[in-house]
Amino acid sequence: MDSPDTLQRRGLMFILSSPSGAGKTTISHMLLKADSELRLSVSVTTRPIRPGEIDGQHYIFVDQPSFDAMVEDEHFLEWAHVFGHSYGTPKAQVKAGLREGRDFLFDIDWQGTQQLYQKLETDVVRVFLLPPSIDELRRRLTGRGTDSADVIQARMERARGEISHWDGYDYVVVNDDIDLCFAKVREILHAERMKRARQTGLIGFVRELMRD
Repeated sequence: MDSPDTLQRRGLMFILSSPSGAGKTTISHMLLKADSELRLSVSVTTRPIRPGEIDGQHYIFVDQPSFDAMVEDEHFLEWAHVFGHSYGTPKAQVKAGLREGRDFLFDIDWQGTQQLYQKLETDVVRVFLLPPSIDELRRRLTGRGTDSADVIQARMERARGEISHWDGYDYVVVNDDIDLCFAKVREILHAERMKRARQTGLIGFVRELMRD
């Protein structure tokens, strides 16, 4: 008889969204480092490859005509055009992984989240990270030292729009302290994995219990 700790379960799609500067990339890296069962969903993108990035590991890099053809062929679960470049989530690898009990982490915006939820509602867990204040968000963006004042202002305007969609998520966490925020997000992940609907091996396990 299987142990309760080894029961088969269906994977989940764990979405982290936040306005730029609110911490989703940092929290994503912390989750991937701490949890070997979680893997980053590799998106297809038309943006240029950056130093240190590996094609197929960080992103799948394609040109715009190829991306458009993939959209036409319904290759993506979701896709969006952001800051002049296109991004999309491949459908086949995610659906196969979920059946095999794999968990995928998505670092996407509210539009991508909405598309995924409409297509695979029961597999999706939506988490939105909020900054403690708008002033703190501006301080974090300015502190990066990588963007011009115009770019920072554009990001701030986009951030307000993204924050307005906070109520389209299952969980909302204020990122005032990075370690505390990480702990809360990880608790959400653990609890969602234990949901009865995802424990596909429970039916057989309980039947065996009733026979004993």
